[in-house]
Amino acid sequence: MNDTPEAHLLIVDDDERIRGLLQKFLIRHGFWVTAARDAEHARRILSGLEFDMIVMDVMMPGEDGISLTSSLREGGVTTPILLLTAKGETEDRITGLEAGADDYLAKPFEPKELLLRLNAILRRMPADTLADQGPKMLHLGPVRYNVERGEMWRGEELVRLTSTESALMKIFASCPNEPVSRAKLVEDLGRDTGQAQERAVDVQITRLRRKIETDPKQPRYLQTVRGEGYMLAPE
Repeated sequence: MNDTPEAHLLIVDDDERIRGLLQKFLIRHGFWVTAARDAEHARRILSGLEFDMIVMDVMMPGEDGISLTSSLREGGVTTPILLLTAKGETEDRITGLEAGADDYLAKPFEPKELLLRLNAILRRMPADTLADQGPKMLHLGPVRYNVERGEMWRGEELVRLTSTESALMKIFASCPNEPVSRAKLVEDLGRDTGQAQERAVDVQITRLRRKIETDPKQPRYLQTVRGEGYMLAPE
């Protein structure tokens, strides 16, 4: 069974056979599953339903998975997205992460690996990972981060964070002004170890900086510490 019982997934894949196999496999492991045959179909479903995660094929006729991911993020949808791609090139996967996906899985894949990835993304960071003694509100220039609620605000506007961005903020908020290595970030996010996943974390850090920093290319609050990793440096 999955770690988050009754999580509702949206599967988006133009291959009817794969769509059906995924649906049966995931239902058998305790998920609620809705399926869409293409991006247009997915948009219609998303206009009326909310999901815990979207599992989406990249290569689809019409609008592809990366374009739909980018469009959903621009529209304020923060639902976690896992991309399925037949492309093995790292740059193609990085493009998906830059569009706002939380993770990717290359076809062909073992169903058990898909299950592990889904549970890793759905699993929320336990509350006890946050420091018991520490600030409840972190100030990052014009941005403030509510540690207890996991919310980021810019003035009166709530800044929408993806699942992975939210998990990263919780990790950094538990140890402000202390560097966290890329390997530790990969581990705490529930990812497999390796350079590819560390590169994926770099992409997520870049996206997070765009939401925090006045000048993301010269970060003041989410700093790179040479040889040690990344550090959140609130005021």
